[in-house]
Amino acid sequence: MKIEFYGAAGCVTGSNHLLKIKDKKVLLDCGLYQGKDEKERGNDTFNFNPKDIDYVILSHAHTDHSGRIPLLYKQGFKGDIICTEGTKDLCSIMLEDSGHIQEMEIEWINRKRMRMGQPEIEPLYTAKIAQLSTYLFKGYPYDHWIEVFDGLKVRFRDAGHLLGSAIVEMIITEDEKETKIVFSGDLGNKGLPILKDPTFIDYADYVIMETTYGNKLHENINNNLKELVDIIKLTFKRGGNVVIPSFAVGRTQEVLYALNKYVENDMLRNIKVYVDSPLASEATEIYNKFTKYYDDEASSLLESGDNPFEFDGLTFTKSPEESVKINKIKSGAIIISASGMCESGRIKHHLKHNLWRKESSIVFVGYQAEGTLGRAILNGAKKVKIFGEEIAVNAQIYNLQGLSGHADRQGLITWLDSFKNKPKGVLLVHGEKESQNSFKELLDSKGYTSLIMKSGETFIPGSEIKENSEVRDKIVALLDSLEDIDNMDKDLLLAKIKESI
Repeated sequence: MKIEFYGAAGCVTGSNHLLKIKDKKVLLDCGLYQGKDEKERGNDTFNFNPKDIDYVILSHAHTDHSGRIPLLYKQGFKGDIICTEGTKDLCSIMLEDSGHIQEMEIEWINRKRMRMGQPEIEPLYTAKIAQLSTYLFKGYPYDHWIEVFDGLKVRFRDAGHLLGSAIVEMIITEDEKETKIVFSGDLGNKGLPILKDPTFIDYADYVIMETTYGNKLHENINNNLKELVDIIKLTFKRGGNVVIPSFAVGRTQEVLYALNKYVENDMLRNIKVYVDSPLASEATEIYNKFTKYYDDEASSLLESGDNPFEFDGLTFTKSPEESVKINKIKSGAIIISASGMCESGRIKHHLKHNLWRKESSIVFVGYQAEGTLGRAILNGAKKVKIFGEEIAVNAQIYNLQGLSGHADRQGLITWLDSFKNKPKGVLLVHGEKESQNSFKELLDSKGYTSLIMKSGETFIPGSEIKENSEVRDKIVALLDSLEDIDNMDKDLLLAKIKESI
C-alpha cells in the first residue's frame, strides 16, 4: 500500500490524496485549488490518469475538497464516488453551481481574448458535465462500515464541519495484515451552531490530519456572536450596511441560525437580512431535509416549532434582478453572499458597492486562503481591484474567527489526544507552512511521530517516519553537486559535509 499526496499538501486548498491498495487506485477527495494555490499549481491537470482511478472517497462537499470531480469525470473517471448522504445531496447543487461559475468566468476571459486577437479557451468543466458527474455519487449514513472492495472497508464519522462532513476511517487488508488509516477531513469547530461536535475516534495506525488553524486559537463563539450583534447595531447607527462574505453552504446557515436567535429574543429588531445566493437557498433546503444531523440545541429548537432559517426580515434572493436591487440599499441591510473568500459570485458586486463606504462593515466568518480577495482585504489592503476597477477599502473590517467551521489548535489536539493509543504516525496536510510547523512542534512536544507532507511525496504505511530536516536537505544537495564522488577522499568528503551544515 502507498499513499501519494498531491493537493492540500503544503497548502490549504485542492485536497487530493491517492491510495494504491493491491491493484486498486482510490482518491481521497478531489478538490479545486483556490487563490495562491490555483495560481501556483493550476486546476486543469492531474498528477495521475483519471481513467486509472477506481474509486473516490469524499470527505465533504466544500469546493476545495470536491470541486475537481467534474474534471475527473470529464477526463475519463467513471467509478463510484463514496460519501455521506448529506454530501451527496449538497454536491448535486454545489458542483453544478461550480460549473456555472467556470462557464461565466471563461466567457468573460474569452471576450477579452477575442479583443486581443487571441483564440478562445474552454472552461475547466461545464454545468452539464458537473451534473453528469453527480450520477456517480453513492451516499451512505454515518457510522456504518462499507466494503468498497476486498481489501478496503470504509466508515464515515461526523466531522462537525459541514452538513454531511466526515472523518473517514479506512481498514486496509493486504497479505492478511490489517492497517487502519483515519483521514480527518476538515474537523469542525467545537460548539458550532446546528451541527454536532467532531466524533472522537478510538484508534488508528496512521492519521492523515488537517492543520488549517494549527497555530491559532479561536475566540469564544458566543463572544463572537455578541460582537456580531454590536457590529450590526453600530453599522446601522452610522448609516451603512453589513456585508458578510460567506460560504453558501455551511457558514451561511450558521449565521442565519445565530441571527434567528437574536431576532427571537429581541436583541435585534426590525432587521433586513438578504441571503443573496441561489446556491445558499438550495443548500438551506437540504439542511432542512437532514435535521437528523443537528445537535441537541438545534433539534430542540425545531421541536418547539422554531425553524432557524425562517424569521421576520429574512429574504432569500434568487434572480440577478433581485440582487441588483440590494445594491441600491444605502443603510440597514445585512447582506450575506458567496463566495466566502470573495473570489467569485455576487459578493464581489456587494463589496464593490459597500467596501469604499466608511459607514459600512465587512464581516469575515470563515478562512481566507492566501492570494484571495478576502485575504487581501483582511491583510489591510488600502485598495483592491474588483471587476477591473480599483476600489478603496474604507469600510470597517472585522474577522470573527470564532464562527469558523474549522477546529482551532486546541480543537485539533483535543481530537487527536482522544485516540486510546498514539498512532504510529500523523501525516499533516491542509495547512499553510507557518500553521503546519507550529502544530508539528506541538505534536513533537507531546510524543507524537509526525510528518508534514509535501505535494508529490509518497508515504508507505509500515515504514519508519523520518522528517526531511534542513540538515539532511543540505547534505543531499551537496552530494548531488559533487563530481566523481566515488574517488573522493573520505576525510575531504566529511570536511565538505561539515562545512555545508
